Amino acid sequence: MRWFKPVKNSIYGLLGNPMPPTESVLEVNTEDIREAMLGLLGESAPRFPHVTRRIRYANDIQALWYLRGDLMGALASLYGESEARRRMGSVTDMFEGLLPGGLSSRPSPLMG
Repeated sequence: MRWFKPVKNSIYGLLGNPMPPTESVLEVNTEDIREAMLGLLGESAPRFPHVTRRIRYANDIQALWYLRGDLMGALASLYGESEARRRMGSVTDMFEGLLPGGLSSRPSPLMG
């Protein structure tokens, strides 16, 4: 029945219900996102030890998703809100396809 899995994945995709990512994909992408988030802080990370620590030790992709607000606050204090939002965009894009259906960013009315 190995042939059934690709057929099932294709049907789910056609219906707009993509299959959730595999554990290995999640693990690799979680680490990539973690590094990207820490990279945004760069040399300023020691100024925000609580944010750095929480990002470094986040258990999963959802925890990192929720830490975007803390990171945004730290970046806004360094660069201002508009620059922080611009920098955060690349990290937010990395979550595409990795989160459960209810977790995703919505277009902001402020981004016009």
